[in-house]
Amino acid sequence: MPSIYQLKPKFQALLRPLVRACASAGVTANQVTLAACAISVVLGVALWRHADQRGLFLLVPLWLLLRMALNAVDGMLAREHQQQSILGGYLNELTDVISDAVLYAPFTLVAGASALSMALVIGLAGLTEFAGVLGVAAGASRRYDGPMGKSDRAFVFGVLGILVGIGVPTQSWFAWVEWTLLVLLALTIVNRVRGGLAEAQAAQMKS
Repeated sequence: MPSIYQLKPKFQALLRPLVRACASAGVTANQVTLAACAISVVLGVALWRHADQRGLFLLVPLWLLLRMALNAVDGMLAREHQQQSILGGYLNELTDVISDAVLYAPFTLVAGASALSMALVIGLAGLTEFAGVLGVAAGASRRYDGPMGKSDRAFVFGVLGILVGIGVPTQSWFAWVEWTLLVLLALTIVNRVRGGLAEAQAAQMKS
């Protein structure tokens, strides 16, 4: 199923000169990963504590775009500059889930939001990544199937951050966004499990 993730190769090509510069300066993939998570936590806590200052939500789309770039940079440093490690694999997956959780949580305080629904959105977002990683355990590749993968969620919450930040009333429609996200996240989990199973079965038939 289509996902914004499919645009990643073009995004990486734009970032490759920066990646080379980082590698030359001695910057490591794990440093980039941890820095991105730390900034996400700081921003998420600031939004939670000052949710009444709606203009701060305009920082969400800006940071999500920069975070996507940093996520691409750490991956390219690891793959293209011999920095891959088991620790890096753990950090990459765990920090993504932590960062998503702390950045989505402040939207619980938006008018029309449901704490339960947002908790479920955060939980299912984590499960989509878990389902993607389980593809490797099943003998397939790391799955990135849509329709609501990490890049797609970044786009959605970036748009929500803009709407909240400029003062668009959310009371009448935010609950519908939450339920739509829940449905799409559940579908993403199903697609990743199915994709992993099909890939693993195809590999077994070839062997």
